Amino acid sequence: MTTTRSGATDTTADVAREIAFEQAHVDRVYAELEKASSRVADVEAEGLARGRTSRTGDVRDEELTGLFERDALVYAAAKRRSAIEKQYEGLVFGRLDLGDMGTPAAEREVRHIGRLGVRDDDYEPLVIDWRAPAASAFYRATPVDPMGVIRRRVLRCKGATVVGAEDDLMVPEAPDDLVVLGDGALIAALTRSRGRQMRDIVATIQRHQDEAIRAPSRGVTEITGGPGTGKTVVALHRAAYLLYSERRRFESGGILVVGPSAAYTAYIERVLPSLGEDSVALRALGDLVDGVTAVRLDSPEVAAIKGSLRIRRLLSRAASRPPVGAPKQFRVFVNGHAVRLDEPVLHRIRRQVLRSGQHNLATAQARESLAQEAWKSVRQGDRDEFLDAFDSSRDVDEFMQTWWRQIDPREVLLALADTDHTSGLARGVLDHEEAAAIAGSMREALQLGTWSVADVALIDDVSARLGQVQEPEAEERGFYEIEEFDDLSAYGVTDVRAGVGRRGPDASSRSVITPTDARERLLHGRIERPSSSAHVLVDEAQDLSPMQWRTLARRGRNASWTVVGDAAQASWGDLDEALAARREAYGSQELRRFHMDTNYRNAREIFDYARDVILPLVPDADIPAAVRETGVDPIDRAVEAPPVAAAEAAVDELLGEVEGSIAVITPTRWADRLAHLEGAGDGRVQVIDPLSTKGLEWDATVVVDPDGIIEESPGGVRVLYVVLTRAAHRMTVLRPSTT
Repeated sequence: MTTTRSGATDTTADVAREIAFEQAHVDRVYAELEKASSRVADVEAEGLARGRTSRTGDVRDEELTGLFERDALVYAAAKRRSAIEKQYEGLVFGRLDLGDMGTPAAEREVRHIGRLGVRDDDYEPLVIDWRAPAASAFYRATPVDPMGVIRRRVLRCKGATVVGAEDDLMVPEAPDDLVVLGDGALIAALTRSRGRQMRDIVATIQRHQDEAIRAPSRGVTEITGGPGTGKTVVALHRAAYLLYSERRRFESGGILVVGPSAAYTAYIERVLPSLGEDSVALRALGDLVDGVTAVRLDSPEVAAIKGSLRIRRLLSRAASRPPVGAPKQFRVFVNGHAVRLDEPVLHRIRRQVLRSGQHNLATAQARESLAQEAWKSVRQGDRDEFLDAFDSSRDVDEFMQTWWRQIDPREVLLALADTDHTSGLARGVLDHEEAAAIAGSMREALQLGTWSVADVALIDDVSARLGQVQEPEAEERGFYEIEEFDDLSAYGVTDVRAGVGRRGPDASSRSVITPTDARERLLHGRIERPSSSAHVLVDEAQDLSPMQWRTLARRGRNASWTVVGDAAQASWGDLDEALAARREAYGSQELRRFHMDTNYRNAREIFDYARDVILPLVPDADIPAAVRETGVDPIDRAVEAPPVAAAEAAVDELLGEVEGSIAVITPTRWADRLAHLEGAGDGRVQVIDPLSTKGLEWDATVVVDPDGIIEESPGGVRVLYVVLTRAAHRMTVLRPSTT
């Protein structure tokens, strides 16, 4: 959403003028960066020149000094070049305007904040490094404690081009000469539209937000509230505040920010780009497991089965089965004795080993148990000689490679595509129809070559049971192999390896073989062991299934938490089961709650419409008070199906009524027919599915086929409630007469 408010104007020209001003400053910064790059090259050249000599024989002391200076200069130059190159993208991301209400514009101090400090030729700061004390107000200032800040601006840049800006207003009322963009403009408009009473309401909103942002970092902080109450913005500013106020702890341990979709994580990067630092990981639910990316959604029925904790019993059984192709008998000669172990014995060995270990980490234990059972079946000759011969037997090696080979957790899931196999595993856990649905979903994955978002939690669960796949040990090299050939690139030879399973510091330099079929795509890459974060921030928490909470718990074993949500907007059905899984993820940590009860996103006319939809079906919904009015009611229109022409007409109307963004929100059944509207209005129009709207907002929305949204969405009317609360100013609802 892009709106503007100033003392006298409210025009697109204000936005263009502000963007142009910021662009001029960014251009100046990049010009200085080019100079810095040239200076680095000069320093490097000077360094390389040090220590040169035409003499032979012993090295003099001054020449040793020159060599040391050379190394120091070249190292410093390389470090500076690396910093410049690394931070070149999105270098400037913020601005502070400092002063007080009575400070004239010409006397206000302006500080631009970025990923790297940059000064001009006169050593005046053009950009302040975000880690510097002078930048602290960018993270710590709030309307309750503004720290001298009038306006905080977040810049959105694509490369060196400024493409947008959004402001936070830190004073009760914007000075007349100050243009305010984005949500800050909304606060400014609120304070002006209703006088003293409205200013009191806004101050209350800001005080609640400030308390949540500055809550103690330890333990669990839950932030609840209905649509438009600023929960997401509060949570993101809290993450930035924690990162700045306790940098050592959170830079070393990391902050994991989790949202419902890729669209949401893109929104986070836009709202708070400083979270793009190495210490913060932005993840959608489909990206939680390293090595897997998923955006496809299962049907509500299948997602409900995969998300419930019932599925864990099925996965436990599946993970304990021998790998596909494992032999059912062990036949081998050891030290002159015939060894024969049948399937029941092998099954007993497997069961005993897995009681105390993970399959992929228990190969040595399994081999030892196999050796002991083999000796029990023979009991002839010297026991130690037999075990030594067993350990060195190539036949045993070959048997272990198939009977106890490493298992990728994704293999276990793909095996569920066999309906008979899945039905056997699901006995007493799922009914026949549910087992068939799981098998069908895996066949769909094999057909499409993509995992679903719900599958990611299952992969993580099986991975936790199996343990990380272990790389085979490098074979010992013969004496005749020449050490110098380790680096073939020195001889102009390119080392080509399959991408799967290849890791290491030089992995990026290897050529990668691209998967060619669906199964290869599903198994491509490597499932990494989950790393634990120091803090976990979860937005739209009401949408997480119990299995997804368990996935998060593995990444936040020793973490503090910030959790944001609203039960009335849930797309997950069994909230009680999800709540129990959430509490288990928290552990025994102290829990504190903050509740936001004022909706300042939606015009009251829009929110009243959404409220009337949700309350009959969810009587206990958390309904905030909408404090802003436009005098324009939403349009609810019956149209012919397919609703293409009606949607086009609605978009044309809204393009003339609002200056900012417009979303066409449609169920899957109409998505292809409405896709051509994407990017209309000079890029202001976006076509999006209902679930991906979570946490997002636009100036206006066109809601297509609300009944279809209810039918296709796992949360039914709760998801429709989300959709109906995305618009700030205008909303048009289209109801096809036939679907």
